[in-house]
Amino acid sequence: MALIGYARVSTAEQDTALQTDALLKEGCERIFSDTVSGAKAERPGLTAALEFLRDGDVLVVWRLDRLGRSLPHLIEVVSTLEARGVGFRSLTEAIDTTTPGGRLIFHVFGALGQFERDLIRDRTKAGLAAAAARGRKGGRKPVVADDKLKRAKEHLANGLNVREAAARIKVSKTALYAALKSNQHDASDHRATDS
Repeated sequence: MALIGYARVSTAEQDTALQTDALLKEGCERIFSDTVSGAKAERPGLTAALEFLRDGDVLVVWRLDRLGRSLPHLIEVVSTLEARGVGFRSLTEAIDTTTPGGRLIFHVFGALGQFERDLIRDRTKAGLAAAAARGRKGGRKPVVADDKLKRAKEHLANGLNVREAAARIKVSKTALYAALKSNQHDASDHRATDS
């Protein structure tokens, strides 16, 4: 079993010395590091550390926020490690997934993360339903407004193809196709409700 450390600071003005000292004191054989904001997805040091780890190894960080960009990201990384037979240890929070207690705490984190995602999804659905009840539709405004769509239909009726009609109303061919399809779908919905 090898202890492999990972340290991260957000800016070049910051120093990983505090973290690396703690990781060395813990017994880490090798330490990977990044100087990059935690919000950034690309972290070459972390990528190298994850590739270096083998079954039975333990990834050690000074604090949880050094590893994960967010709680869901942290859970995803640790779950991936667990599936590979790699443990995880955070020194500041005293979490160690190689112990039953540490695994339990991390599973609680996972459940809280899922609970948070479910709450956000439910609030979003409720907000969209409330907006729909007031006659508002969610999402971006359509690229092809009603007046442009009407002009495009006139161009099409006069023999232009979709590409030419789209050029005349200054929208992309794809946007015009989507607007025509949506308009056709809306029209068939109205016919179905009227009958």
